[in-house]
Amino acid sequence: METTGGIQASLSGRYAVALFDLARDGKALDPVAASLSTLKAAIAESADFKGLINSPVLSRNMAGEAIAAVAASIGTDPLTTKFLGVLAENRRLSQLPAIIRAYETLLSNHRGEVRAEVTSAHALTKTQVTALARSLKARVGRDVAVDAKVDPAILGGLVVKIGSQMIDSSIRTRLNSLAHAMKG
Repeated sequence: METTGGIQASLSGRYAVALFDLARDGKALDPVAASLSTLKAAIAESADFKGLINSPVLSRNMAGEAIAAVAASIGTDPLTTKFLGVLAENRRLSQLPAIIRAYETLLSNHRGEVRAEVTSAHALTKTQVTALARSLKARVGRDVAVDAKVDPAILGGLVVKIGSQMIDSSIRTRLNSLAHAMKG
């Protein structure tokens, strides 16, 4: 089954497809996904880690040693650890966030899901994410994997992106619409 869906057109996509194929063949799709999710959270939360993956001044060896230490400390699976070493050796650690997104898309396609990027003003609870996934499944007719993000600037409500569709029920958008309507 073709699962790449045009992802191979980018450098990060080619790396993600390679990792996905290795994980699928090694029956390690879920452990790799869990490791990548942990890495994604680390990138979002740690300025030092973000600096490490984006640093052009680190040598290949230094980057490899640093990423191996990070992988060991957060407990990535063996395949992901080796993959990070390859990225460091090829000086492609800066592509890691895009590789993670592409891998998530490949995994969702493999599972027959669609991905929904949901932005809220405050972090959603697990119960809220589950209820939202159910509602979105009823709307799109397929299982939905929710990628929740927080952006306090939307003030409240949700912004949901599924493929090329966007549902914007944020308070910021409603206030902007009201302001435009009042200007007449």
